[in-house]
Amino acid sequence: MSILENRTKVLFIGDSVTDCGRNYGDPASLGSGYAFIAAAEFGRLYPEKQVTFVNKGISGNRVIDLEGRWEKDCLQLKPDYVSILIGINDTWRRYDQNDPTSLESYKEGYRRLIEKTLEQGVKKLIIMEPFVVPVIEEQQGWYEDLNPKIQAARTLAKEFGALYVPLDGLFNAASAQTGAAYWAEDGVHPSVAGHGLIADAWLRTVGAK
Repeated sequence: MSILENRTKVLFIGDSVTDCGRNYGDPASLGSGYAFIAAAEFGRLYPEKQVTFVNKGISGNRVIDLEGRWEKDCLQLKPDYVSILIGINDTWRRYDQNDPTSLESYKEGYRRLIEKTLEQGVKKLIIMEPFVVPVIEEQQGWYEDLNPKIQAARTLAKEFGALYVPLDGLFNAASAQTGAAYWAEDGVHPSVAGHGLIADAWLRTVGAK
């Protein structure tokens, strides 16, 4: 049985993978990615629960960007469950703009987000693992930066009793069957099938499947 209780609110927040083309002017817009798919499937499976889903992903965000908008885009909405997917841009900007995020900055910024959220009394945090699906050889090198951030996310989830969605291994296992580009053409932004993979993992993590 799903952990999501009747008439509660779930907030998805993060970067472009969560954003996925949502309409910023429409509070009900979920975009066209995993947030939409997970909400649609959950609503189909549990219509009696009347759970509300909200998407506040913004393309390009890093942990520092989430910190800057956390009050407005998370705390003021008073969600019951908060699902966070953040980290790939904290790695990517090191390689495409020479603008790295240190492991300490990532972990401590993430910790502050978690602490502020728990202080408000949310029922449960859901931490989603940042991932890359290496399409080109250069992206294999990103793991030098990304792997410690993945470990930080795992450590924080364990420390604060959050649910954890282990996406990097999931994508790489799936890629062994088909090649990486099937799941994310540029290695970062999932295809429709890639978003389906994330949504399925998320639903299983919250006990909905």
